[in-house]
Amino acid sequence: MLGAIRRRWDAYKYRFVPWLALNLRRKRRTLRYVPESSQDKIISDEDVFETLLKLFKALFINDLSRQEHILSLLPEVKCKYLGLLTEQKPSKLNFCDHQGQDVFSPEEVLVDALGFSITRDQSSLVSAGTGVFVTKGFVPKGTVVAMYPGTVYRKHEPIFFQSLGNPFIFRCIDGVLIDGNDKGLSRSVYRSCSRRDQLGPFQMSDESWLTAAPQNPLAVGQYVNNCSHGELLEKAANVCYQEFDVPEYFPVELKQYLPNIVYSHDIESLLRCVVLVTLRDIKQGEELFSNYYTVIN
Repeated sequence: MLGAIRRRWDAYKYRFVPWLALNLRRKRRTLRYVPESSQDKIISDEDVFETLLKLFKALFINDLSRQEHILSLLPEVKCKYLGLLTEQKPSKLNFCDHQGQDVFSPEEVLVDALGFSITRDQSSLVSAGTGVFVTKGFVPKGTVVAMYPGTVYRKHEPIFFQSLGNPFIFRCIDGVLIDGNDKGLSRSVYRSCSRRDQLGPFQMSDESWLTAAPQNPLAVGQYVNNCSHGELLEKAANVCYQEFDVPEYFPVELKQYLPNIVYSHDIESLLRCVVLVTLRDIKQGEELFSNYYTVIN
């Protein structure tokens, strides 16, 4: 019984504000200091945008046969993607009916688009539960390797009940919170907000990260474990969090792969996403590790 309580506390304490306050000075090596918000960028927003655009386009093309309801409303977009499909597989394309196109798994699309794939599996850390591993390929330093999914809460929005016993709430520099829990009340809130914002056939967010088979294979960032207190060098943090506001010009047909949704529909602001960026080269078979929190000087 005591062991179970201890394991639960070890997984939760990094998001418990009083614990953080008491340990800021005592465990300085577990903190990542950011003197200014503008310096919390390992790579540029343009690089993040281009990476997401490249992967999402590849996912869209791979699933083109099931995008007819969108393409019928956007003839210019349809021509663009049919052109891209022609360049990729000219011998297999049928312009009248592309139902026969090859459909690959999201993980295979990720490998083809970005050169690596990741998956959830039992963590190499004792009693850590689920972790995230690079299963194929090679991830260079400064690469977007995962996304932190969930409902985005602005300051003063109600998150108390969702936060109870929830180790998946991520705090951004400006106080914005992202609830990455895929179970219980958090799951219901995300689904409700996602379906609220759907515009006809256009989905403004991805619900599949709530399942065991996300259509966006990067949307597993909430399962990346903290190892900032580990003694082993090979288990030190190899990724860090970076905030990214989705620009207004983000293609509407690709928003179906964004694993985030705002809690309040009436707030006019850009959608906040958090990506995980590699701090060093990461090889196949390695687990991703990060720090759970950021301190702003």
